[in-house]
Amino acid sequence: MLKKIVFPLILSWFTMVYATAQNIVLNPGSVNLSQVTVEQSTYKGKNALKVQGLSSSEKTLAILKEIDFHNGTIEAMISGQPADNAGESARGFVGIAFRVSPDVSKMEVFYLRPTNGRADDQIRRNHSTQYISVPGYPWEKLRKESPGKYESYADMVPAEWMKVKIEVSNDTAKLYLNEAQQPALIVNDLKQDKNKRGSIGLWVGPGTLAYFADLKLTKED
Repeated sequence: MLKKIVFPLILSWFTMVYATAQNIVLNPGSVNLSQVTVEQSTYKGKNALKVQGLSSSEKTLAILKEIDFHNGTIEAMISGQPADNAGESARGFVGIAFRVSPDVSKMEVFYLRPTNGRADDQIRRNHSTQYISVPGYPWEKLRKESPGKYESYADMVPAEWMKVKIEVSNDTAKLYLNEAQQPALIVNDLKQDKNKRGSIGLWVGPGTLAYFADLKLTKED
């Protein structure tokens, strides 16, 4: 009798969780733009959305339409590299924003600095992954007040595809790269309201040429 009761409950739970998984079609019509340009592209074998920033603001991203996300998992293939006209400080900044407010005034962001991954300077390597939060928590503030807490090293190469997975649960988020079993970066104190909901954004930094593909979203609530 116990087996007859437990099995349906387990099956029902798995059905409930996986029913919320959604593959997101990325094209110029599926996003709203905030200080970026987008273009449909084929890049290194993948149908991708090409994204370039138009300013040095933290609010340079393409925001997915009709997405309401709080907790769950975001998966995507991303590639970033310095644009041809970029300055010396360009690193190919590319990442994913989540819980993005409709007016783009609030968001949480994980991003990468691909040119840092194999730099000869160890300090640059240590700044390969980054968390920021808008408003109020740019990378400069976080690095100054909490050195090493919101960034870390990870192996990466500019202009190549990298798989990112972000797990979000209330005020905690974890960033995984390229099928790694352990996260490259853990943030246990997301700076915005942990109850906040919002969209997902394809985020780029200044002087970056970026591509995004294979976006999958699994919502847990």
